[in-house]
Amino acid sequence: MFDFRKVALFLHCVSRESMNVITEKTIDVREILSGKMGAKAKYVPAFAVKWLERILHQDEVNDFLWQNRGLVGVPWLEACVEYLGMTLDIVGEENLPDDGDGRLYTFVSNHPLGGQDGVALGAIIGRHYGGRFRYLVNDLLMNLPGLAPLCIPINKTGRQSRNFPAMVEAGFHGDNHIIMFPAGICSRRIAGQIHDLPWKKAFVTKSVETHRDVVPVHFGGHNSDFFYNLANICKCLGVKFNVAMLFLADEMYKNRDKTFRVAIGKPIPWQTFDKSRTPSQWAAYVQDIVYKL
Repeated sequence: MFDFRKVALFLHCVSRESMNVITEKTIDVREILSGKMGAKAKYVPAFAVKWLERILHQDEVNDFLWQNRGLVGVPWLEACVEYLGMTLDIVGEENLPDDGDGRLYTFVSNHPLGGQDGVALGAIIGRHYGGRFRYLVNDLLMNLPGLAPLCIPINKTGRQSRNFPAMVEAGFHGDNHIIMFPAGICSRRIAGQIHDLPWKKAFVTKSVETHRDVVPVHFGGHNSDFFYNLANICKCLGVKFNVAMLFLADEMYKNRDKTFRVAIGKPIPWQTFDKSRTPSQWAAYVQDIVYKL
């Protein structure tokens, strides 16, 4: 019997080697399934493969990657912003620390979209700091070829899980600013409101350890009702796999040609995160600040 969850799992398992080679068909669902499922791939119904190709917008994404194959890093991000027709209404840009102050910062944001928000923030922060930043995320979209130099490739599932702490350490002890989405996954509809799940504490503990002030950022926007309803249904059914993730590319295309408000708050000194609260409580404190921006 066709196991949809096993097919869906390939999104977490795409090798970086296959994603970093730009061809006219960089993303090939059939090839990925074959590489990850071996002989069992032949049991995946043709209609399911076609559906995956469509929902992942395989042809459109490959066309963009091919047309922009000469771009890497921030220029690639800016090409994405233009391709997606994003208009960014930036509020509080003056709160971005000066590029020449000799310090490193942790930029933390809510994660309403799951892809476009990361691209847009990278373009804004990358432009301000001359590309001197790194993403600390496990989002598949952050593993696309033009982004490879900007990513610390963490993946909490599979073989990389044991290396997760070391990768976080490498990121914070490096020479670049860090962009993080502390919720870990994109926002959900909670009590009728689009909101992140509780933020994880790693950005607090590591920012204190490396003396990085934390810059809060709020990104406005939302995905479709379908996306949130699907996520909530899967939660109610106890489905552990993040099925909604399959639809992030489709949501990205639904969100083309829109205006997004990006609010940047004042840096929070790392000394703020003292022993008066636990790291998790401080993470919740920063999350509250973000949603008030």
